[in-house]
Amino acid sequence: MKFIDEFRDKGIAEGLIRKIRQTSTRPIQLMEVCGTHTVSIFGYGIRGILPEQIRLISGPGCPVCVAPNEDIDLAIALSRQKDVIITTFGDMMRVPGSTSSLQKEKAEGRDIRVIYSSLEALKIAKEHPEKSVVFLAIGFETTSPTIAVAILQTKDEKLQNLFFLNSQKRVPPALLVLLQSNQVRIDGFILPGHVSTIIGRKPYQFIAEEFGRPAVITGFEPLDNLQGIWMLIKQIEENLADVEIQYRRSVHEEGNPVALKKIDEVFEKDESRWRGLGLIPDTGYRFKDPYEEMDACNFNVEIEPTKEHPECLCGAVLQGIKSPLECHLFKKICHPENPMGPCMVSIEGTCHTYFKFA
Repeated sequence: MKFIDEFRDKGIAEGLIRKIRQTSTRPIQLMEVCGTHTVSIFGYGIRGILPEQIRLISGPGCPVCVAPNEDIDLAIALSRQKDVIITTFGDMMRVPGSTSSLQKEKAEGRDIRVIYSSLEALKIAKEHPEKSVVFLAIGFETTSPTIAVAILQTKDEKLQNLFFLNSQKRVPPALLVLLQSNQVRIDGFILPGHVSTIIGRKPYQFIAEEFGRPAVITGFEPLDNLQGIWMLIKQIEENLADVEIQYRRSVHEEGNPVALKKIDEVFEKDESRWRGLGLIPDTGYRFKDPYEEMDACNFNVEIEPTKEHPECLCGAVLQGIKSPLECHLFKKICHPENPMGPCMVSIEGTCHTYFKFA
């Protein structure tokens, strides 16, 4: 298949593996930021063929996983209100809140609907003018443009009954916090291809300029991953630090200006709380004045006190401090049929990937 088979060529893969082994001379620890990279790297067996001195650790690149419990608890509280319809992407359904989940609430009769596009929420709002429809706006920069378009269309069509629970996250400032914390050694970053398709290369420049670490924006096919790893190792061995683009068929220097313009039209940067990382400046969005009336936080609802499973290591896993294998709940109590935290729910979650492949 064109543009698939080309990136799975066995001969090229073997050549890249030789280059990695010939270039690498020291212990190196790389973080794959994106959950899709974790899945791809495990799925294609790349961890097993790298030299033992090269270690890959997973980062906070799963938007469902980094959503804090208070956002999930708010969604649950809203679902319990009379005449409210909750709309959400499917991977949020089973994420445990403090004492419940959207899946459990749906089983109790709440009107909670899985949708596949934020624009589907508009359709539901039009079909049910007597209801308040809330869309759980969770995602990284990849999904923010589509959320912004839905909000703009809601405004244009003068819909009064559609609201957005805003739990979007911006990736680059979270990487800054990881580097500042020094809790885990990161010699280089495998940067997310999807996010970078929107934001481009420049927002990551601080990684090289302020911290002297290399980073490579990488695609998701096996040859993408191998080339990205080789590019990082080459920089490290040559004592260089730059942000390079391996995924050039999709990522451009300036990103996607049209998508960025839509985001800027609706939102302005704001602090945001991340599971495991805490409250981080400039990692979220708040509505600009013309759109504040669509903020689901304006609902007057009582939210239960936030709590998490005391033995769940999801927060530490998202920082790369712990591996799922270090959690004594892993596979014994915590598994996809009985997740203790979101890292075991989402297919991009590190714990889910380890359960499937490790």
